[in-house]
Amino acid sequence: MRQDNVNEWSVALWAQNDTRWTPWLRTVAGLRGERFGFEVSSSLPANSGTESAQKLLPKFSLVLGPWARTELYANYGQGFHSNDARGTTTRINPDPRDPGFLGPVIPVTPLVGTVGYELGLRSAPFAGFQTTLALWRLDLDSELLFVGDAGTTEPSRPSRRQGVEWYGYYSPVPWFAADLQAAYMRARFTDPDPAGDRIPGAIEQMAAGGVTLFPWRNWSGSLRFRYIGARPLLEDNSVRSSTSLIWNLRGGYQVTRNWLVALDVINLFNAKVSDIEYFYESRLPLEPGPVADIHLHPAVPRTVRLVVRYAM
Repeated sequence: MRQDNVNEWSVALWAQNDTRWTPWLRTVAGLRGERFGFEVSSSLPANSGTESAQKLLPKFSLVLGPWARTELYANYGQGFHSNDARGTTTRINPDPRDPGFLGPVIPVTPLVGTVGYELGLRSAPFAGFQTTLALWRLDLDSELLFVGDAGTTEPSRPSRRQGVEWYGYYSPVPWFAADLQAAYMRARFTDPDPAGDRIPGAIEQMAAGGVTLFPWRNWSGSLRFRYIGARPLLEDNSVRSSTSLIWNLRGGYQVTRNWLVALDVINLFNAKVSDIEYFYESRLPLEPGPVADIHLHPAVPRTVRLVVRYAM
């Protein structure tokens, strides 16, 4: 449909100020300036051109404590995500399959603003244990959604994501540690639309963790898991993905100071799960027309990998 040559450049400046006002109060203030440039040469001359954009991104943190090895913190920051450079100069529809072929289109915004907030607690109440609990929110001026038929992303409506995260780490002895992190998130489009307000593919629950054996009498190893909960695949939440739980195992032996031999078992229990799932229309050779269905990329089956490493 189109052939493009794209040149991009960016430059950024960053300044930060750390101030400890009292033994229990400190602040971190920062300002980042970003400027991006895009130059597109397209097979459709009307879609060629140059575009630039810049943003000033303030950041601020307030930290109270520590008291009893515990501190409270609040963070605020502005950020962005960039859109496809080709979309910033596209002014006519390049898709001959579309009824609006060669019709006018509105170029996308080069840099899409985001605003994030976080309120949290960090604590190390006793030796070997650390924990963090945080409430957060992220507002985006425009989501990027995957378009399966085209194999690319397209800008969509503004959104709000918010949730809670917890992390714990415990190491009772120098050669052993256990860690766990879990999060619950709520993601919604903020503009009303009859299609619904769910963000396709937005994760709602996740957890990860495991145990690690640090080098002990030349042996090391770990057993870790990753869990991702079901998530909406359509805006009206009528189709949802399956859940995913995978365990990975590693065992290693330090043969000499320079040589390490390790064995990895990926997807230890050979779980039949998907790494990613989408819902869109596709058509197989014998089907009379397109069929809307879940399309997935399966996780790697149980895989055993031998690692031999030499370090100078």
